[in-house]
Amino acid sequence: MAHVYVSNADSGDISVLHMAADGALQLQNTVPVGGNLMPMAISPSQHMLYAARRSDPMAVVSLAIDPQSRDLQRLGESPLPASMAYIATDTTGRFLLAASYPGHQLTISPVQPDGTVGAVQQVVPTGPNAHAIMASPCNRYVLATSLGSGELMVYTFHAETGRLTPASTWHARAGAGPRHFRFDPAGRFVYLLNELDGTVDVLAWDAQQGRLTRVQSSVDILPPGFTGHPWAADLHLTPDGRHLYTSERTSSTLAHFVVDAVTGHVTLRGHTVVEAQPRGFAIDATGQHLLVVGQLSHYLSRHAIDRETGQLTLRQRLPVRQGPNWVEILA
Repeated sequence: MAHVYVSNADSGDISVLHMAADGALQLQNTVPVGGNLMPMAISPSQHMLYAARRSDPMAVVSLAIDPQSRDLQRLGESPLPASMAYIATDTTGRFLLAASYPGHQLTISPVQPDGTVGAVQQVVPTGPNAHAIMASPCNRYVLATSLGSGELMVYTFHAETGRLTPASTWHARAGAGPRHFRFDPAGRFVYLLNELDGTVDVLAWDAQQGRLTRVQSSVDILPPGFTGHPWAADLHLTPDGRHLYTSERTSSTLAHFVVDAVTGHVTLRGHTVVEAQPRGFAIDATGQHLLVVGQLSHYLSRHAIDRETGQLTLRQRLPVRQGPNWVEILA
């Protein structure tokens, strides 16, 4: 049994759904928050859900997760200096990390003993359009993308103080537009999705030196016969690291790749048409279910993942609220 949280940008609320053992979803509650809600993050303790409001007043909202019902109770909000495209905690849950696309900056905020997020303590200017931010598995580094300058930046993370200092930078090819990224389960590789040219880069991660090196480049995620402008959005790996999926909004498709466990290389296996404009999706902890929302369809779809082949099969569709864009799953 699990619970699912969907942020709905246009209606300014969060859908709470119950997920049965077989994956079946049922709407449990809708929590009004207000404003343009987009990125969310669950605390490592699984006691808190954080949601960023991208409209005025821009803030991160702290919501307690009830230990029994998994419903949400709003505990407070803390101002943010800009509209944040991505939020995440460090691996300990003591700090909230945020990346601002229009503000061209990263911010670090402490998490208070009660789980609520405090005032921003550090602002780090970046190149144009910071897009995603995440701590490395060892928590010694924080990585962040700058779509406009084509960079995946590595910062040393001082875990005691929560401060960032520059460590290294990996440069993408011109016009790629680095957006979201994921570490593989073993922490050996980083999979980077490029929004503007619809590709994936596979990078080796050196946790000792805090450096990235390219091992596979410009893997196309676009479906056959694609026309128009690529608009890649999100990517996720199955918990066993064997399968990688990416979402593309112009074609409303997910691409599926098989991952080589030794080299980290990915091989395209096919495409699945999903909800209209799939900005966000998630894979549950069992690796059996992929949930994807459509910003234009206002629906959530559940696809079964074949354990061996990774093939997706649609099992359920249900309406959420308006402009769903982000999915978090609580095991």
